[in-house]
Amino acid sequence: MRVDFDPAEMARNDFYRLLTATVVPRPIAWVSTVSDDGTPNLAPHSFFSIASVAPPVVMFSSVGRKDTLRNIEATGEFVVNFTPEELFEQINDTATDFPRGVSEFEAAGIEPEPSLRVKPPRVAASPVALECEAHSTVRIGDGSVVFGRVVHAVVSDDVLVDGHPEIEKLRPLSRLGRNEWGTVGGLRDLARIRHADWQGPAADR
Repeated sequence: MRVDFDPAEMARNDFYRLLTATVVPRPIAWVSTVSDDGTPNLAPHSFFSIASVAPPVVMFSSVGRKDTLRNIEATGEFVVNFTPEELFEQINDTATDFPRGVSEFEAAGIEPEPSLRVKPPRVAASPVALECEAHSTVRIGDGSVVFGRVVHAVVSDDVLVDGHPEIEKLRPLSRLGRNEWGTVGGLRDLARIRHADWQGPAADR
């Protein structure tokens, strides 16, 4: 038995809770920006993914007109910082609705470090940072999807194994429903099957 939900007949927040509880787990873009007056900003966004590889473009959605979106529109730059499990509480701190003009770096006691190609600082304790130049923004309903071309990436050597980022060392956080967060559990390694090697459906093998 299944239960049907019609978004046209539901309150916006009720369907939001349904979406965010079922589109899971969601990776988190911990986005650092700088306002036009030079104030650094840092906020987590859990509607985040890769849009293109060549050129390398990432995307995240800002629901409502938050400081992150305003700053990107003003300066054209941002950094996506990786969200490791060990920074769980600091990441949550930066989701606080501080007044405009307050730097989450300072308020949450997070150490910044200079970026190489863009003005917004990186999070010093984050093992990965993607420095981005704004590519485009698409408004959809109450959200704005921001596309950013990655112009530089940096990865801490202590999460690399043979030059490749290792998931057990990265220990990424993800967002789930309600106030729930996800961490890395059991892993399964399964290669994609080439058509030449196809032996029928998994249930029959």
